[in-house]
Amino acid sequence: MNRAVAAARGWLGTPYRHQASVKGEGADCLGLVRGVWREVLGAEPENVPAYSPDWAEVGGEETLLTAARRWLVEIEVAAARPGDVLLFRMSLGAPIKHCAILSMDGPPEPRIIHAYWGRSVVESWMGPWWHRRLAAAFRWPDEGDH
Repeated sequence: MNRAVAAARGWLGTPYRHQASVKGEGADCLGLVRGVWREVLGAEPENVPAYSPDWAEVGGEETLLTAARRWLVEIEVAAARPGDVLLFRMSLGAPIKHCAILSMDGPPEPRIIHAYWGRSVVESWMGPWWHRRLAAAFRWPDEGDH
């Protein structure tokens, strides 16, 4: 198992908390990816500014996609493998707003680890609902270690 998947699985059960990134205490989807970054690569490369739960709907900018492109290595969605970071659009034409870590690429279906609003960090099937919303995929910058 690669380091990113192992690190992400260590966050399973962490309660959902908006803007948080503390294993066992609270995380949102970005907080999970930030926490895995710290465990796999070390210090985070930049501070994350405060954001509201409706930041994408209000601003309409590709903030999450732009930040991912600054620090991760973009790959074709079809090339994603376990440990890669996946970004999702929650509705057609909306900015990317959700992120997850691919934990298994099948069979029978891929699985993702993500912080799910109102629940916790979970590992779930990436069924048709998520597949339709998948917009981008990224590798960690130190790919050899992940």
